[in-house]
Amino acid sequence: MNVKQPLKQRIIVAFVLMTLFVSGAFSIGIVQIVHLVEEHLVSEDMHSELEAAMDALGTGQALSLDKGKQLYTEAAPQFLPPPEFSAVTPGFSEVVLGDQAYYVYRQDRDGSAYLMVQDQREFEAREQLLFDVVLACFLGSLLIAWGLGSLLANRVMQPVALLADEVRSGARVQGAEQLAKNYADDEVGRLAEAFDSTFEQLRRSLEREKLFTGDVSHELRTPLMVIGTSCELLAQSPGLETKQQEQLGRIQRAAAEMLELVETLLMLARERGTMVEPGCGITLAQVAREQSEIWGGQFASHHIEYRSTVEAEDDRYYQPTFLRTVMSNLLRNSLHYTEEGRVDLVLFDGGFRVEDTGPGIAPEQQSRLFEPFQRGSNARGEGLGLGLSLVKRICDHQGWLVSIEPAEPRGCVFKVDLNPG
Repeated sequence: MNVKQPLKQRIIVAFVLMTLFVSGAFSIGIVQIVHLVEEHLVSEDMHSELEAAMDALGTGQALSLDKGKQLYTEAAPQFLPPPEFSAVTPGFSEVVLGDQAYYVYRQDRDGSAYLMVQDQREFEAREQLLFDVVLACFLGSLLIAWGLGSLLANRVMQPVALLADEVRSGARVQGAEQLAKNYADDEVGRLAEAFDSTFEQLRRSLEREKLFTGDVSHELRTPLMVIGTSCELLAQSPGLETKQQEQLGRIQRAAAEMLELVETLLMLARERGTMVEPGCGITLAQVAREQSEIWGGQFASHHIEYRSTVEAEDDRYYQPTFLRTVMSNLLRNSLHYTEEGRVDLVLFDGGFRVEDTGPGIAPEQQSRLFEPFQRGSNARGEGLGLGLSLVKRICDHQGWLVSIEPAEPRGCVFKVDLNPG
């Protein structure tokens, strides 16, 4: 039985199969027993009637045989047996002649063979009636088993289905009443207690995560704003050398990225995002221009060609923080894995692709690529392997779809579909 079938269906199937085997064995037993008993009774009846007929012939009395029976013997010319019965052995046997079947009982007396022959058509009619009745009872028992199994399955599954609906609703995560008090002290009740315990642990974990996220956000925003303001003031100072200005720019970019990351994590801790109204979000082309300005110089410093192209225009509006974080992390990932060649940011209607000419990603690593702390074997830099994990979390949060596939002749392609389905 397929364990992936619904539990209710498995109960019904098990009930019907049990009835099938039990009633089937019982029906076959009835047919066999009736057949053997009938054969024994026919044999006894024919033997006794043959004895009476032989005695009547010996005394010259008239024969009186039941309907359908015929006496044959070599001792009387008027009762000579047909040639087809000549090979019958003493005792009870069955003889089939074409489409006709006969019961034959032979007994020898005084050197002569005496045969009592009876047509089987009457017995076959009774046997066929018996078979029809047994078959009808067998099929009826299966229908009754199916109906009774369905009724019992519904009663057995009712508390399980109710518990499943309550668990699926997720209301207990929000601190609602406990599940276990609505169920008896049985297997379902103990399962409800296990869910209550798990939900309580989950609720506490969510509360700790929200508190931690809020505390981190509050504590990090102030120093990051101080760093950004200080960088702006230093940039206005006269006499800064070119090298110092470059370092100051790196500090500003890092502080901006950290501030955006804090905002991203805060938003991920909230409820699922909704569609952004026109004018309230940002378009794909705007984010692509921003990211090209940020990453174009870094690709150039590593002697990697960078291009941003548009296959089709997309005038939809998206959540700015999430879209910037996803595109930025994918471009950063390409920078870490590409030593030479080029990186392409390709925009299309409803999403974008990041294509690179790096070494590619082994097939056995692709399934784990979006898990935390997973890095490819050819990565550069000091990343922890959290960028793609964050991309996956954001896409799941927003209902976007991110995928990876190999590029030809080498490299890989990250595709983000912002309007899947």
